[in-house]
Amino acid sequence: MKRYDRLREIRRLDPEKDFLAIYRLTATYEFPWDYTRALELALYRTYAVPGIGRLLAETAELTDRSQKRYDDTALLLDTVVEHGFDTEDGRTAIRRINQMHRSYDISNDDMRYVLCTFVVMPKRWIDSYGWRRLSDHELRASAAYYRTLGRRMGIKDIPQSYEEFEHCLDTYEAQHFGWDEGARKVSDATLALMASWYPRPLASLARGASLALLDDALLRAFRYDPPAPAARALVRGALRLRARAVRLMPPRSTPHYARQNPEIKGYPGGYTVANLGTFPTPGTGVCPVPHIEGPAATAE
Repeated sequence: MKRYDRLREIRRLDPEKDFLAIYRLTATYEFPWDYTRALELALYRTYAVPGIGRLLAETAELTDRSQKRYDDTALLLDTVVEHGFDTEDGRTAIRRINQMHRSYDISNDDMRYVLCTFVVMPKRWIDSYGWRRLSDHELRASAAYYRTLGRRMGIKDIPQSYEEFEHCLDTYEAQHFGWDEGARKVSDATLALMASWYPRPLASLARGASLALLDDALLRAFRYDPPAPAARALVRGALRLRARAVRLMPPRSTPHYARQNPEIKGYPGGYTVANLGTFPTPGTGVCPVPHIEGPAATAE
């Protein structure tokens, strides 16, 4: 197989009907490393919405149990990619996601915004640091994939096209990004987690590299000092050099899923999808953060 053969395969598929197949080819064959980084950035970005960042700080999941929260989020989302929406594992993963979300007072607007980050951030990351840009087929398939996921999560008024997802994200961030002390703690904990994946002498460099990838809106929301222009140029230049190297490599012959990522550290002996994520506090039947019960979303 040659470097662009899989893109030709993707273009032969229908992005409205074959969106899962296209998304799986793109995320697990063409850009597995890039999708991991882009979805990390997508979730991190949501902390800058004070209501989201504050809630995450109150749950303490991302401050006290950062690695487990990272692992569970990545594994639940990727279970659907690997197994599909209508398999036992896929349904179980969506059911677990819905059970966790129903434990808190999360607005539909916030849920829709998070969904938008999953569509938009991979495109923006890959445009900047991927070995090729995403095709129109891939963008349409991504929009269809997340429309389907959003519906099964009970999200209302979901954008229909990539352009609508992008407009929704940009508008929401312009209206809602802002400072929150709890959100800053969640941000610091996430940066510390990412730094912990590297040997100690490289940890501070890893944190600096992460900050160098943030745009000005995120830096302002968390009140981080802007990185030096030279640091930004070095980090972003290194990623573009990596993309050139990847372009010269032979294409992957097997898919790469999140469960294979070295950053997933909490389940060396394997895991059961139904046991991933958070559960109500024992003996209370409810989660520890005050919330208002909303209508139940089903995984069907």
